[in-house]
Amino acid sequence: MQEVFFNNRTNVMASSCAWVLFSLLIIFWAPPLISSNPLNPFNHQEKSDFRLINRRALAECSESYPHLSINISPNSSLPNEINVTVTVSGVTDPDELDWVAMITPSNSSVSTCNSVIDNSIVTGDFTPLPFLCHYSVKAQYMKTDPFYLSCMNKTCHRTSGDDCVNQTCSGSIMFHIINFRTDIEFVFFSGGFENACLIKRSSPIQFGRPAMPLYGHLSSMDSTGTSMKLTWISGDGKSQEVRYGFEQRSASSNVITFSQDDMCDSYNSTPSAATDFGWHHPGYIHSAVMTGLKPSQTYEYRYGSDSIGWSDMIKFNTPPAGGSNNLSFLIYGDMGKAPLDPSIEHYIQPGSVSVAQAIGKVIEKHTIDSIFHIGDISYATGFLVEWDYFLHSIQPFASHVSYMTAIGNHESNFAGPKSKSWYNLSDSGGECGVPYESYFQMPTCEKDKQWYSIEQGPVHFTVASTEFDWTQNSTQFEWIKGDLSSVNRTETPWLIFIGHRPMYSSNDGLKIFGATIFPTVDVNFRNSIEPLLLNYKVDLAIFGHIHNYERTCAVFQDKCKGMPLKSKDGIDVYDNNNYTAPVHVMAGMAGFTLDDFPDVKTWSLARFQEFGFGGVRATKTDLLFVFVNSTGMEVRDTFRIIKNLF
Repeated sequence: MQEVFFNNRTNVMASSCAWVLFSLLIIFWAPPLISSNPLNPFNHQEKSDFRLINRRALAECSESYPHLSINISPNSSLPNEINVTVTVSGVTDPDELDWVAMITPSNSSVSTCNSVIDNSIVTGDFTPLPFLCHYSVKAQYMKTDPFYLSCMNKTCHRTSGDDCVNQTCSGSIMFHIINFRTDIEFVFFSGGFENACLIKRSSPIQFGRPAMPLYGHLSSMDSTGTSMKLTWISGDGKSQEVRYGFEQRSASSNVITFSQDDMCDSYNSTPSAATDFGWHHPGYIHSAVMTGLKPSQTYEYRYGSDSIGWSDMIKFNTPPAGGSNNLSFLIYGDMGKAPLDPSIEHYIQPGSVSVAQAIGKVIEKHTIDSIFHIGDISYATGFLVEWDYFLHSIQPFASHVSYMTAIGNHESNFAGPKSKSWYNLSDSGGECGVPYESYFQMPTCEKDKQWYSIEQGPVHFTVASTEFDWTQNSTQFEWIKGDLSSVNRTETPWLIFIGHRPMYSSNDGLKIFGATIFPTVDVNFRNSIEPLLLNYKVDLAIFGHIHNYERTCAVFQDKCKGMPLKSKDGIDVYDNNNYTAPVHVMAGMAGFTLDDFPDVKTWSLARFQEFGFGGVRATKTDLLFVFVNSTGMEVRDTFRIIKNLF
């Protein structure tokens, strides 16, 4: 890792014809399997057949299992994080299609629902099959135990002379569990996911402290660096507090939650995942503001209450005040999460584990002022317990520095009257931004207007929502125009524009017979907003959505307006003393299965199909950007933008 950066310490598918075409494409197209990444040891895929279990009727069991039992270790008072061993014994004929599901809460139905069978777009699963009433948080095939199919672990129930005439087999598998407050049971199925036959359910097990305050993460409130918001989750709805600083000052929490009624349903009356089998109670979201801080300082805090318990004492850094001389931040999009066990889940982002581990190492060893996660946050998409798993995965670093976010399509997009999204799609699984806005309370003007600006050090960040109306004369368009025009370029000489969907990409999108069916770039968005970036001399525009890393020349309207020069050490340097156009970076490489570059354009100067994150170090005259590969912690791309102060 280079010390030069890190200091120590439109409704695009409005017609039914388009939906039919999309359904056909889903059948014939699937993302590649990720198998060679050493930090993806469980061979996780982006999607799997497990997603289809919610649309299949249960088959009749053809065998009886008189000796079957399911044993859980430990089987009571689970801690906040643990690997649980599930042992299934008494199996007469082990089969490769035997599997175990983890269900929560334990009273959830795993029988077939009498739901209306309709268009399945609301879950992202395009197989028109019946619903299973509740989705499994995780599932594993018993063959994960290498001794299961060969019956190496056997029990004899009856003998005849020296021979065993009634023998059964057993196997054990491991599940990584975190505290999501509701009790758990494990269900043993045969027949695989496509012909599931329910054989036995375990007894429920509970968490020892379901009300425990957990998953605290920080965000900035304004540009002064003197206040920080802490947000955390608890099973207790009473106000708690954060205690912070050497004087142990305290701030009481505001408490919110949300319900199934807050989620979006489908326009065709088919329940969305968020309102139906994907629902899981989110607990209570607490937030408290720590005030009276000083910028660029280190403090300690803990959160909770005497009645339900306290978090550990945690150190955090306040960001530099806007207008000060230095800033270091990390930036990426499209992270999500992946299981820390061999389980199959609804939606897996195979690179997320290595990226989260790499970021944790950087935060631990170097001074980083803030992190920006630019859309597609958890990929829960209506399967709400997965928000807990995501918040758990980022807690090691989001609890130490300001964690700022932008909304993406997988948080907001949905069809129907409740949706405020510009795109009439099903990408959020019915969430419609509700969980996102609850968990990540950014300094926006008001609810459902997920855009804001903030200044840290010499940088002014304009954070737009590409998922809400950005057309000319819209509320957001006028806000972007006003925000860009108001920047004091003496105090904050660097102007960075952030959003989820990009304006440029060397991946045109999904094609069939050579024609692009679903473009990755919405040219209407680019035509509307790009002139503002040029007019107000935005230095750098950073986006996600496309799952790779790519950097452009100084580009406008698909043409290079300026090219960098090579420094003596081989780094591309853009001289913005002679400003020509913004440089664009696509940084959606933090977890989701990677995209390739089949349509390389003349404006594309650097491309990497690798997992990682971006890092920026800025002074008032020099901005350095690096792309770091998360697997080897190698800097794969570096560029600078320079300018003089006048």
